[in-house]
Amino acid sequence: MTRFLRASPNAAFMLLAAYFVVNFLVRMALPDSLERDEAQQILLSQWLAAGYDTQPPFYNWLQYGLIQITGPSVFAISFLKNLMLFAAYLAYGLAAKSVLKDRDLAIIATLSLLTIPQIAFEAQRDLTHTVAVVFAAALFLYGFFRTLAAPTIASYLLTGIAIGIGMIAKYNFVLLPAAALLAVLFDREWRQRVFDWRLMLTIGASLLIVAPHALWLVDHLGLASERTMEKLAEEDAALASQIAEGLLSLVTAIAGFSAVTVIVFAVVFRGSLWQALSKGNRWTALIERMMVLFVLALVLLILFAGAAHIKDRWLTPLLLVLPLYLCLKVEAAGLADGLQLKRFAPIVTAIMIAVPAILFGRVAAAGLTGDYQKLNVPYDAFARSIADDGIRPAAILTDDTHLAGNLRLHFPGIPVVSEDYAGFAPDVAWSATSPVLVVWRKEDGAAADAAPDLLADAARFGKGRPAAAPDLHRMELPYHYGRDGKRYSISYAWVYPAGE
Repeated sequence: MTRFLRASPNAAFMLLAAYFVVNFLVRMALPDSLERDEAQQILLSQWLAAGYDTQPPFYNWLQYGLIQITGPSVFAISFLKNLMLFAAYLAYGLAAKSVLKDRDLAIIATLSLLTIPQIAFEAQRDLTHTVAVVFAAALFLYGFFRTLAAPTIASYLLTGIAIGIGMIAKYNFVLLPAAALLAVLFDREWRQRVFDWRLMLTIGASLLIVAPHALWLVDHLGLASERTMEKLAEEDAALASQIAEGLLSLVTAIAGFSAVTVIVFAVVFRGSLWQALSKGNRWTALIERMMVLFVLALVLLILFAGAAHIKDRWLTPLLLVLPLYLCLKVEAAGLADGLQLKRFAPIVTAIMIAVPAILFGRVAAAGLTGDYQKLNVPYDAFARSIADDGIRPAAILTDDTHLAGNLRLHFPGIPVVSEDYAGFAPDVAWSATSPVLVVWRKEDGAAADAAPDLLADAARFGKGRPAAAPDLHRMELPYHYGRDGKRYSISYAWVYPAGE
């Protein structure tokens, strides 16, 4: 592996391309069921909007565009995710090459993103908006470092494009360019980059990208922020308790995000890593200032905004620079040597084997472990059974976004409405031959009671026409890769117009 990585300047990128192809194929080999974020993407791909909910819409827009070409499919979900992750690693690798002189260290920095669980595993398993912000942050680092090292019109534009994408990828991304801007002001030479006329290109490019969503956000600020603040806040907690819990969650999140990377680097660099931590250069000083400012912003959020629950993945925009920062430290100390890549290669190879193996095994082994994943749920069997009834629903209604996305996947061409996105009101031809299909379930697959509110709401498709009494059913289906006799329960009802 070491010889291969050194054989070509782009060997690391070729290895990553192969790795993401494997992950794509593994996802295609798994059942046609969806994880939570995947299902949301399939559901929201029914319409294009400047904003949808508490998350900005960049990833939704990309997914919408691809699904217009391919139709709702696991292919569309997995292809976009793996393409974006590869693009993120590519941008990160280019950023590493722009600031590191030692080629081995640049390779280690690039591939070390695989040592961050939130990026290597969680982003591959389900996350979508986090994938977008990983790409945006990596692209920003590349544009930002290029602008500092050798400013050009292209580098200023690239930085602005990255900022614009990041702002509509995840709201917390704003802390990264803000921290970078303030950190640059402490360096006399680099400070001039801020007062360069080309900065207007950065601002203009970012505003052009952000504008459509920003205009939507003005009228939907409550919708965009309410659920996020609910996740952050601790209800009915005393101020001192909230602050203590918030600070503890921040420390825990930083440790959780960084621990594996630090352990891997300790194994690879051994005593050199600890010696290097006391050394530095302009690049390491810049990143250190960025980290301090980013963390300070989170501390202020805890102190003055009531934040009590900081999650590790929220630190992604900044802390993904950690592997590059550590490699810069080693280079600044003059402690790089050829054995480090040799020690690193088997570790990264093991990770590249383990991630797709775990992603497949956790689903395929469910019958043995009894731990059923969302991908084990047999939505495809439910759709086939409905099709066997010979009734094509005019629309499908549910109160569960995850269920709605899976139904949209298996009932292409039929509008699927979730109560969480009740504003989506498709024009439906409700009739005696095209009833509304109402579906509900319990998350654990146990038999669910009737959902009277949901059933009553089905009449919305009648535009004022009353509904007849619903025709209630329940289906018990075997899990994908499940044990004999283990069943998943889905309840449903056909709702017809009254008098037809």
